[in-house]
Amino acid sequence: MRYLPSPHYNDRPLDTVIDLIVLHAISLPASVFDINHVENLFLGTLDIAAHPSFTDLEHVQVSAHFVVDRQGEITQFVPCEKRAWHAGVSCWQGREQCNDYAIGIEMIGDELQAFTPMQYQETARLCRTLMQIYPNIRQNRIVGHQDIAPIRKWDPGKQWDWKYFRERLAKAKSMNSEVK
Repeated sequence: MRYLPSPHYNDRPLDTVIDLIVLHAISLPASVFDINHVENLFLGTLDIAAHPSFTDLEHVQVSAHFVVDRQGEITQFVPCEKRAWHAGVSCWQGREQCNDYAIGIEMIGDELQAFTPMQYQETARLCRTLMQIYPNIRQNRIVGHQDIAPIRKWDPGKQWDWKYFRERLAKAKSMNSEVK
C-alpha cells in the first residue's frame, strides 16, 4: 500500500472511539478515472488551471484516509488515528461531525459507471482489516457518504452494489500490509 501524507487532517477529539467507515466516490474531472488529480487534491497541489471544473476547488482542503483506484490499488493519505477531512457537515444516527469518529475511503468512480470487481474486493479487504483494528466498526457501520449527508451528497451512489459489497466483505481476509 502506498502512503502519500496529506497535509489536510488534524487530531480527533480526545478519547474518540473510531466506529464508522464512510465510503465515497470521486473522479476529477467528472467521469475521468485517473487518480493523479485526486492525489493532487488531497496533497494540496492540484493545478486548478488543468481543467475548467477545477476552479471551484481552489483553496479547498480535503482528504480521505484511503483511495481505492479502478485496479484496486490502495493509497493511504491520512493515518487512521487522525481526523481526515472527507465527510463535511454530516450526521449518522443522531451523531454529528462524522469526521471525528469515521475513517473515509474514496473509490475512484462516478454516478454513471459501475465500480470494478477489484474495487469491491480491495475495499472489502481494507474494511475487514479496519474492522479488526477497530472492533467498534461493525458491518452495519460501513455507510455511504449519501447516508451521512443525504441532501448534499450522492456517493458512492446507486451504482455501488451494497449486497455484492457485503458478500465480498463476509469473505474478505485481512490485508497483509499494515495500515498506518
